[in-house]
Amino acid sequence: MIYREYGQTGKKVSLLGFGGMRFKNIDDHDECIRLMVAAAQGGINYFDTAPGYFETKSETVFGKGFAEMRKMGLPYYCASKTFESTESGIRREIEGQLKRLNIDAIDFYHIWCITTLAGWENRKKDGVMQTFRKLKEEKLINHICISSHLIKDEIKELLMEGVFEGVLFGYSAYNFNTRQEAFDAIKEKNLGAVVMNPLGGGVIPQHPELFKFIRREGEGLVAAALRVLWDHPEITNTLVGFDTLEHLNEALDAMEGYKPRTSAELEKTKANASASFEGICTGCAYCAACPEGIQIPYYMDAYNQKLLDKNSQDPIGNRLKWLWCIPKEGAGKCTECGLCEKACTQHIDIIKRLKEIALM
Repeated sequence: MIYREYGQTGKKVSLLGFGGMRFKNIDDHDECIRLMVAAAQGGINYFDTAPGYFETKSETVFGKGFAEMRKMGLPYYCASKTFESTESGIRREIEGQLKRLNIDAIDFYHIWCITTLAGWENRKKDGVMQTFRKLKEEKLINHICISSHLIKDEIKELLMEGVFEGVLFGYSAYNFNTRQEAFDAIKEKNLGAVVMNPLGGGVIPQHPELFKFIRREGEGLVAAALRVLWDHPEITNTLVGFDTLEHLNEALDAMEGYKPRTSAELEKTKANASASFEGICTGCAYCAACPEGIQIPYYMDAYNQKLLDKNSQDPIGNRLKWLWCIPKEGAGKCTECGLCEKACTQHIDIIKRLKEIALM
């Protein structure tokens, strides 16, 4: 296992992390605990969960898993999150979390799911940062972190505030173009950087031809998708939501055979992404300046799911609801002014796609 420094915290975390939202059978606690212990025995020491995963059941399983790890002398760090922003709400939340997790303090505690800068400003007005600082002073949390779905300059603006020790965001070969600004801020502020959805929410394994550009000779696609992220020195940890021992071992095997690309090789691989994604929005966000305030990059990202995710009954709706927290109907505000399409370097028919989304 490879371990990297988590920003300026002095903690070294495993480059491969355990995400707690994919357990195959959350009610089979023994099976879930065995999976966590096997991950720890394989060298994974970063375990991430949240109160919303399986309606708090994931945190309960983590608590039992951590207790078993302590018995076995296996080290671990716990990461969790909160949607709450007021002091009363956060304290009520963390009291239940600490009880379920069976620990005295959460190592990496995240202000969860920032999707707009306006939403971030509202949370600050509620006093979220003052409360997080108090929790740290009281040793109920060890490090103040942020979980964000912002892209491009917006995420850089968020991270440059200088209040966070680490950030969690989505990144994969599927959205290479959306995160350079985040990496710039991560380097400047020396933040810990944890990425979720390294397999593109399952999109990458479903489309081996589309993503063949990330594979090197002899590599399986899952291994390639993880390794191309490990090639980024700014990334501290890649979270994978394991559901079976087979999938865990597949990721651990990818770590064992890992040989890093050079920076030049990595840049070449990232450049190949744009050439491979004909008709798929790569998230450059040049279309973001909509006079009607439509969050076009989010709607185009959701439309990608229709093109790529063949297994979901409502890929666009699910993406908008659970990732971006915006309604389909918002796409209907389009006046067809055409500014977005003029700005689109991929010449995507944005207006047509917005209409389609609004009518779903």
